[in-house]
Amino acid sequence: MNYRKNFTKRIYGGDNIVNLSDVRYLPRWIILAIDIGLIFLATLFSCYIIEKLSYNKDVFYNNVNMYALIIGVNLVYMYLFRTYAGIIRHSTFIDLFKLLLATFCSTVTVAVISYGYYLLFGIKLIIAHIPFLSIFFASSFMILFMFRLFVKEFFHIVREFRRSTLKKRILVLGIDETSIAIARAVLDNPNLPYHIVGFLTQRHDSRRAHLLGKPIFSKEKIERNDKEDLALDGVLIIKEMMSKEEMNSWVNLFLEKDLQVFKAPSVQKLRDSDLGASIKTLQIEDLLNRKPIKIENEEVKRRHFGKNILITGGAGSIGSEIVRQVSQFEPELVVVLDQAETPLYEVELEMREKFPNIHFKFVLADISNRHRIEPLFQKYNFSMVYHAAAYKHVPLVEENPHEAILVNILGSKNLSTLASKYKVNRFVMISTDKAVNPTNVMGASKRAAELFVQALQKTEGNTTKFITTRFGNVLGSNGSVIPHFKKQIEAGGPITITHPDIVRYFMTIPEACDLVLQAGTMGNGGEIFVFDMGEPVKILDLATRMIKLSGFEPNTDIKIIYTGLRPGEKLYEELLSYDAKTLPTHNEKIMVSKDPTMAFNEIEKYANQITKAALRREKVEVVQILKTIVPEFKSNNSIYEVLDK
Repeated sequence: MNYRKNFTKRIYGGDNIVNLSDVRYLPRWIILAIDIGLIFLATLFSCYIIEKLSYNKDVFYNNVNMYALIIGVNLVYMYLFRTYAGIIRHSTFIDLFKLLLATFCSTVTVAVISYGYYLLFGIKLIIAHIPFLSIFFASSFMILFMFRLFVKEFFHIVREFRRSTLKKRILVLGIDETSIAIARAVLDNPNLPYHIVGFLTQRHDSRRAHLLGKPIFSKEKIERNDKEDLALDGVLIIKEMMSKEEMNSWVNLFLEKDLQVFKAPSVQKLRDSDLGASIKTLQIEDLLNRKPIKIENEEVKRRHFGKNILITGGAGSIGSEIVRQVSQFEPELVVVLDQAETPLYEVELEMREKFPNIHFKFVLADISNRHRIEPLFQKYNFSMVYHAAAYKHVPLVEENPHEAILVNILGSKNLSTLASKYKVNRFVMISTDKAVNPTNVMGASKRAAELFVQALQKTEGNTTKFITTRFGNVLGSNGSVIPHFKKQIEAGGPITITHPDIVRYFMTIPEACDLVLQAGTMGNGGEIFVFDMGEPVKILDLATRMIKLSGFEPNTDIKIIYTGLRPGEKLYEELLSYDAKTLPTHNEKIMVSKDPTMAFNEIEKYANQITKAALRREKVEVVQILKTIVPEFKSNNSIYEVLDK
């Protein structure tokens, strides 16, 4: 590989090396001179053939007048038809047709002049008129044609060779029809910065076979050789054709061999016009992503079609995606509520552009202010409420526990009691895995909100079905670790990790919201629905793979440093409490958690107490009451650990 690169550098680098592919065109007089030389060769060839056929030597070689006549006439017709004017490497059928006409007219003119001269003076300028001129016409046209064909092909080879040296040399993973279709599209588009050198497969019976003229590499060959020996830059994979386990196995091998990993588009999206933009470097989201959830659209649509829907926290990562998905079901009205002005405005612009036929109302409000929220319930008669508004950043909430109480507990209390009062059909609360055996104020406040909503379900006269959904981290959410790592890599590092052993669950935002909408149609109220988050991911492994996928070497190009656990942070998250049990549902990705509950009078009393303490900004008192509400709340790496003794 190094030899190849050095060789290429010598050819295409330096000031004294001629780069043939950059030569634009030869001067016209040089082309004309070459053509005349080729006509002279064609004349000699014709003489040779005639002499061999007649066994009469020295008949033509000394005939200067004949050569002068033939060359002179061809020169005139080459000028008239401008056969020398076109760029040879770009010769077209028109250029060849002009060449044929010039050659034919030249041959006819020579025949007429030679025969006329014989009639006038009785001297033959050309012996064996018809045989000679027939051979001359055929040979001169073929020689001139082959010359142009040779030049055209030569520059094509030089150009392709240069392109291949400047392009990324890649393999296509797979030998199925989809892989072949992708490879053919890349090969047919010379403007793409990729040069396919072969295919890659796990099969052992394909080593000597070829596809599209390219060899098939085995997995063992990749494992046995390093990047330089393979003379490769990367591998193109078709993500949709593999399971998560298969893709992880392949990607681990490619990253180990320092090969770049590129993601091809699906065949449905495959168009030459946008293929270049569709082939992208594999992102960490692609490895964490799972197969899409197939939501029961009919039931979900029935719950939303023609209905009035309220979505709190509608400008956030989860809330805005719920707005997008709900809008697809043609509701009568979607009220989007948030206290963040700029993000709310951005969501408004997006929704009004994407869904011009849907009636939206964007409300700037604080859910802790009941007097601001209640008129919305009075006016719009909501059928569904999605409660995604919350303070969620663990360290900030740990520093400002009173603010978390006002939003996460009081805000949830306001919305849920108003939903019950105005007989909203269903109320769906978005909770978090940090509410399970919490070690921080944020998680404990969300658990307290869960308890309140569950207790409200059982109050006398309530007809609203209260649903709680619980899941872990989502990819790409505001403040999540992956966008943070990307910024750190773009800045050249270092990547900061709180602890080498910390692990987290991940799922995509659309997947989480699909499950939220699905769960919202299930159950009789009071349930906590827990989502299947897959296997937990070690954050250190996540950072290492992100660095490698970006083309860098961990701790060499991009440093990884450990900053220590933040206040309230724990090494791992849980989806179920110690004494909780789960029940399956008809959706394998959704389970029902049977957590301990609390009587409504009791949780209401605590909610009022902790709200009053929060309004007084008594941080310690707030946390103390929160630990009473949620007995399993044990502070970690926090100043509030003293309250657990």
